[in-house]
Parts: sequence; structure tokens; C-alpha cells
Amino acid sequence: MTPQGRPGARAPAAGERPAAALLLRTRRLDAFYGDYQALAGIDFEVRPGEVVGVIGANGAGKTTLLRTLAGLLPCPRAALEFQGRSIGGLPANRIVALGIALVPEGRRLFPSLSVEENLRIGAFARRPGDWNVGRVYELFPVLGERRRAGATDLSGGQQQMVAIGRALMSNPSLLLCDELSLGLAPVVVRDIYAALAKLTAQGLSAVIVEQDVALARSTAARLYCIQEGRVSLEGDAASLTRERIARAYFGI
Repeated sequence: MTPQGRPGARAPAAGERPAAALLLRTRRLDAFYGDYQALAGIDFEVRPGEVVGVIGANGAGKTTLLRTLAGLLPCPRAALEFQGRSIGGLPANRIVALGIALVPEGRRLFPSLSVEENLRIGAFARRPGDWNVGRVYELFPVLGERRRAGATDLSGGQQQMVAIGRALMSNPSLLLCDELSLGLAPVVVRDIYAALAKLTAQGLSAVIVEQDVALARSTAARLYCIQEGRVSLEGDAASLTRERIARAYFGI
């Protein structure tokens, strides 16, 4: 038996956090679109109950990171661990069943389906847990009022609520959120992030990709800045100065 008590488990290197203390970890994660390398050697961690922010310029690799974590892009098995298990390369449906759900950029709702039908699609993995349609309506009462409306007939903010609710219907342990604030009015962004704060207060972990650096800093416990597919800065959000973030963001 290894020091972690499981056959084949890797003992942590000096200074490395044990896998048991982490919800998710990547090690030297690479990702490709065909011959183009979009991520190079990403080391990334999420702890239980934590909100982690990912910032960076357009095209830096933020969405690619989330897509890889969600199983939409392949990666080596050992490069991605979730709850101590190597899951790199598993298909997206298996990733959802393990407890990782993606709220994609642009919401990606089904326009031919109602609000409630879009929500119910999120439960396809049949993962056990407390989330159901009624609980989503408690979190976002306006969706209950418009449950029979076409999902894409709603306002942008309400559509974002549907996208979040659909992800929650899979009863995730980790929520991956890609640009929740994109194109929304400030008052709507405030409501969306207030709902996210309620979720994380209940123990849900989250990774948020945000163009709004100030919003990411105020929401996340830790920040990663990605620049040209590599981590250019990582640290506690409260301790990272604007100057350090700017240098990492723009590569100067």
C-alpha cells in the first residue's frame, strides 16, 4: 500500500498538497484544437467549498480550460483529477455523472423547449442529490413564473438563470461558470452573483471565468490569470494587487 492507503496512489511531492485535500486538480494540463495548442502545462486546483476565479484576455485559454475540465476536450488521464480520481479523457456525460457541471458561455439553451423542459434536461445523469425543479424555482422565482415560456423568449438575465438551474439539476459538487456576467446589466449581474454566493455558502464549489477582473476578485477566494495558454499568476484574491494582475494579464 502507498502512503495514501490506495494501491497505485502517488505520494505527494515535497510541498505539494495531498489529493485528499483537493476537490479538483490538474497537473501539467495541455489542450489542443487540432494542431493548435491552446493550453500548455496548466497546474490548477479547487478545494472543497471554494470559489476560484479565472481571468485573462480574450483568447487566453479560459474557456478552453473549462471545456477540458468538463470533458468536452480530451486530455491525458493523469492530467485531471477529481475527488482523488484520475478522470482526464472521460467523455462529458461521465464527467457530469461524477459531479462536474458546466454553465457554458452563451447559455446554449434549447430554443424549441420551455424553461422547465430545459431544466429537466439537466437531470439526465440521474445523479442523486437535493436539486430538483422546485428548488431551482426557489432560487430563481421568476423562472417558476415563466416555466412554460420558451427558454430563449426570456431576457438575457433570465436565460442565464435557466443555464445555471439546468447545471444544478445534475446535482454537481463543482460548478464551472463561463462568463456569467457577459452582456448583462449590472443589476442583473448582482442578482446572478448573489445566487452564486448562496450556492457556495451551502458547500458547492465553483470555478468562475470572468472578464470583469474586479468582479472576479470580489467573488473568488483565489485567482488564476491565464495568458497565452499558460498560468501567468496565481494567488489569494485578497493579496493580489492590481499592478500584479495587470502585469500578468497583459504579459508585461
